Amino acid sequence: MSVAIVTGSCGLVGAEMVKLLAGKGLEVIGIDNDMRQVFFGPDASTAWQAAALGRRHAGYIHVDRDIRDGEAMDALFATYGRSITAVVHCAAQPSHDWAVRDPLMDFSVNATGTLVLLEALRRHAPDAVFLFTSTNKVYGDRPNLLPLVEQASRFELAEDHPWAAHGIPESMPIDACLHSVFGASKLAADVMVQEYGRYFGLRTGCFRGGCLTGPGHSGAQLHGFLAYLVRCAVEGRRYSVFGHQGKQVRDNIHAADLVRAFWCFIEDPAPGEVFNIGGGRHANCSVIEAIAMAEARTGRKLDWVHVDQPRIGDHQWWISDVRKFRARYPDWSYRYDIGAIITDIHDGLRERLAGQAA
Repeated sequence: MSVAIVTGSCGLVGAEMVKLLAGKGLEVIGIDNDMRQVFFGPDASTAWQAAALGRRHAGYIHVDRDIRDGEAMDALFATYGRSITAVVHCAAQPSHDWAVRDPLMDFSVNATGTLVLLEALRRHAPDAVFLFTSTNKVYGDRPNLLPLVEQASRFELAEDHPWAAHGIPESMPIDACLHSVFGASKLAADVMVQEYGRYFGLRTGCFRGGCLTGPGHSGAQLHGFLAYLVRCAVEGRRYSVFGHQGKQVRDNIHAADLVRAFWCFIEDPAPGEVFNIGGGRHANCSVIEAIAMAEARTGRKLDWVHVDQPRIGDHQWWISDVRKFRARYPDWSYRYDIGAIITDIHDGLRERLAGQAA
């Protein structure tokens, strides 16, 4: 049987990828040691997802290991060898704010952990596809230099700008800007994944995501904007908006749409390639627009406050131009718009909270 390895298998994207791969008939090896709980506290633990994956997917094997452990990763890849057809790397330290507290830990997880996996791949499964869940933060704060126009509920790119219609393409420069510690560690990993494709000829690819979201997200204040916002609305928690009057714009892609894009790449890899991937013009909102939609969905006012100081390196406006990906994979399309995403997060959270209370 073909084997797929998914790192961060109990996180938002990893768990969704496990479901897709198991549905395709692959044996799935999930690597996850619940570091999200270490980063963001008990509310962000993915233990509930680990239990759910084990119940629902007979072909799922859970491996509680750290991707930075070179001996453990080498042994795991050696065990399955050339039976491995795909490696989907979703494990990460994902927060701007957390990274600055411990830059060594952040870099070791995001950059060194990625290199450990690439080397294990090169030694034991060189024909497998390696797919890296990168981030739009590799572009640093350069998007904030774009000519933005302040509107009633959001910032928008000036209409006469060549990127206004479709969003930011992969050609945006990554140099001479502030990345944040997190952005720098992810960029290091991103470039290394490209290098293993272009230099070593491995079948690697980078997907630079916008806001990745869905009901499987264990949202926390420091990471998981939309899932955490909806959770605050459902549970009556106070939500903090950091800077820009809440008019900063995010594009949001449902994890189910994202992993279908990953599957397209697995079936037809483009070695060393980079794709911007997100909700694009199809699914985006500002923070205060998201608050209004969450209030409408829950039927209650959200208790929220504005904090003047924005997060360092935070984007005021990000919409992904996904035309490069869609040109290569024309059969892929979105299934979730922004309203459907919020509804799915809300309903999934309600179901999970009801299960915990039972």
